This record gives sequence, C-alpha cells and structure tokens, in this order.
Amino acid sequence: MDNETPQIQHADESNFIKGKAPIVRAVYAALYEKTDISSLRDILFGFISPDHSEAAALMDTSFVLQAAGDAEGAARNQQAALEISRIFTIRNGRGTGPTVLVFVTAGDFMANTPIEYLLEESDTNILFYYVDGQTKALNDIPEHDVAFVAVAESPLNQPVLENLDRLLSRCPGPIINGSPARINALSRDGVAETFKSESAILAPTTVRVSREQLKRLASGEVEVQSFGDIDSLPVIIRPIGTHAGKGMEKISAWLELSTYLNSWPEDEFYIAPFIDYSGSDGKFRKQRIAFIDGRAFASHLAISDHWMVHYLSAGMAEHVDRRTEEETWMVNFDADFAVRHSGAFDALHRRLGLDYFAIDCAELPDGRLLLFEADVAMIVHSMDSEAIFPYKKPVMTKLYSAFESALKQRAGWSDAAPAVDDT
Repeated sequence: MDNETPQIQHADESNFIKGKAPIVRAVYAALYEKTDISSLRDILFGFISPDHSEAAALMDTSFVLQAAGDAEGAARNQQAALEISRIFTIRNGRGTGPTVLVFVTAGDFMANTPIEYLLEESDTNILFYYVDGQTKALNDIPEHDVAFVAVAESPLNQPVLENLDRLLSRCPGPIINGSPARINALSRDGVAETFKSESAILAPTTVRVSREQLKRLASGEVEVQSFGDIDSLPVIIRPIGTHAGKGMEKISAWLELSTYLNSWPEDEFYIAPFIDYSGSDGKFRKQRIAFIDGRAFASHLAISDHWMVHYLSAGMAEHVDRRTEEETWMVNFDADFAVRHSGAFDALHRRLGLDYFAIDCAELPDGRLLLFEADVAMIVHSMDSEAIFPYKKPVMTKLYSAFESALKQRAGWSDAAPAVDDT
C-alpha cells in the first residue's frame, strides 16, 4: 500500500489536555478581577494535573506560559511535547458528540483557529493533529467523524499550508476549510487584492514592502506613489505576520518612518492608506463577525477613542453607553447590520470560499463595509465577565450552536439542526 495513504487509527486517549479555553478564561477572569500577576501564574499552573501524561503536561504548560506572556518558555515546552506525540485530545462535556480531527501546527495562540472556544460548550471530542512543512504523510490519523483545517495564514505557516494542500488530497472523509490554498490567500495584501473591485466593500490597498524600500521612502529617494495606489499620508505600517496591533503605527510625516524603522527590526512590512472611520461623535467602532457556511454571526463590537481599536483596551467594561450600543448591535444583528451589509457578506463568502472564517470591519458613512482583515484564527469567544456583559452569552451560544451544527451536518449526524434558526 502507498505509504502516503492515510491509515485510520484508534485514538490514543493518553494525551488529554485542558487546552487553551479554560486557561485563557482564567486570564480574562483575572483581568476583570484585577488579580496580580503572581497569583495569576499560580491559578494557571493549577490547570496542570498529576493525571496528565508527560506530553499533555508539556503542551498545557506551553499554553499557560503563552497566556502568562512567556513566549520563549511556551515554545520550548510545546516543542518538547511534540517530540513525544503529535496527537492531543480534548473531551468536551459528556464526550458524546462528534469526534473532530483538527489539523494544527506549532506556534503561538494565533497560529491556528482557536476551535476550543467554539466547541467549549459542546459534547464534541477534539483530536489535535500537529503537522508542519516536512510532514510526509498522514499515515496515523485517528478515527474521526469530520476534519477541520485550523492552520492559519502567516509567513511561517505558508509552507505548512502548501504541504497540507498535497496531503489532504489523500485524506478520506469530510473536511471543513479543506482548501489550505484558500487559507494561504488570506494575507493582508491578498485580501485587499481580492476585494479591490467589490463595490460593497472597501479593502484598502495593502502593499508588502522591504525595509530597504521604506528607508528609501523615508529619505525622500522615492515617492509613496511608487508603491501602488497609496498616494498620500497618513499611512498605516506594520511588520509582516503580526497581529493584535503589534508594531502597527500611523505615519503622518515621513520623518516618523525613520524613527519607526529604528524601533522594529523586521525585514518586511505592510503599508496601507489610513482610512478615517470615526463616527460623528469622533469615536471609532470595529466589529468582529464570524462566518459559518456563508452565514454571518456577531462576535463583538468595540468602541474606542483611538483609531487602533482592541476590545480589551477600548474601555468597554468601564463605559455603560458603549456596552449598551454593543448589546443593541449584537441582539439586532440579523435584522439590522446583516441586512444592510448582505451584499458585502455574500461577496466575502463567495470570494474567500471558506466554510469558516472571521473578519474585523467597520461601517463607513457611504454604506460600504471597511474590511480590516479576514482570517481563520481570530478569537471568537464569550469569556468576558457575565456580570458586566450579560447580553453576550446568549448571542455567542447561538454562534457556537451553529458551528457545532455545521460540524454535525458535514459528518452526517442525523440530529444536526440546520444553522439557520433565528430564534
């Protein structure tokens, strides 16, 4: 038999892990309770049980260290875990739901779709199967009902996704997000190019440039117009492969660019025009929306005084009026925002061609959707304090149920409810 043909194995149940969800949930609780960092580390390491296998203990330790901000320690522990095993298991609830084989790769919390958050309230079994750019065959995949490709787009993951494209041609059974090439196309410049002619969407021109090109721009040796459709200041710049605003700055004068380059040593960057998306009140609003089989679901609305909007730093917990606006947006999403932007949503699903993805966006005064990013690894969760955000849980449960139903339908489970219930 061809040694690249996958051979289905019975799942190894020795590597049960807690996974990211309960660990990150503890971090969120600590943030809202203002727990000091030393106590937080004790809480996090409490998730490492004596019942863990060595590989599972190392893997969960890597998640704890990542959550605590120790990226180097997290990487060391993750690598040590993967030297022992490439398969890890999470059993949700009673474990009576479908078994989902999830293709993942080594990396930080943004390296893969955080599927644990989406399935935390279910009875599913998750089998994480780690692959990389050198994986030669899927010859030991465990028994499963449906597979899911969780590897996200990034420069580091590009060879992994290219390899998976080859490997999955021989993988039996249903696969959600089974086209790694489409995931690879979710680079910031790739998404901008995909939607440049879509009338319902503004995806600002995004150009990948080298450090040397930026030095020449900063010195006045070349004009910004040489980079494409970017014709004036201000511009947004960020290092390639970064998320959560790391290294992202607005450049309003070319003199600032030299200072920026002295602060960030990376060799390649993205540059894009700055779009002022502030509302009439001067505040900036950024929506996160998840798409499941083409249907859009509200995840969150962040409202900030600053153009770079991140939920945890936007002051949502401190401002009742902002939470009230988010509640209205989330609860009325299907009848309001989703209706206004149905054309944009249809275009997103059609052009990206993925079963699951999420976007960060804003609403422009002219009615278009300003698209910041499309990705499969955005954090979609309900970990915020229920005491402060009581409206979130029901809305997010609806999203989670739709995701679980999509898995069951693809797996052929007869009790799978269609993900179209608006109640």
